[in-house]
Amino acid sequence: QVQLVESGGGLVQPGGSLRLSCAASGSIFSSNVMGWYRQAPGKERELVASIASSSSTQYADYVMGRFTISRDNAKNTVYLQMNSLKPEDTAVYYCRVVTIAFGYVYWGQGTQVTVSS
Repeated sequence: QVQLVESGGGLVQPGGSLRLSCAASGSIFSSNVMGWYRQAPGKERELVASIASSSSTQYADYVMGRFTISRDNAKNTVYLQMNSLKPEDTAVYYCRVVTIAFGYVYWGQGTQVTVSS
């Protein structure tokens, strides 16, 4: 049974920073893609950033240069460093893991990020 536990969300002022963490327990295999998605009220869930076990990364245009995704393979943990936050970054942020073998997809429960003065 794989579980993803996110942490690090909260309320921050515009221009501030937050660091999200997502720790995976259970077998997610060594080859996988870990990523962060977000969903704002009334909007569809969208990709924020992803990182493969090879460390190759992908970012949405709207976070390029502001957010950085990283991972610690020994801890099965993925991070999202968010800087220069804007009110439009307000959303529930979800962690996702996709295994290369078998294509299993796992989601975290989500963590709220609110950017407001």
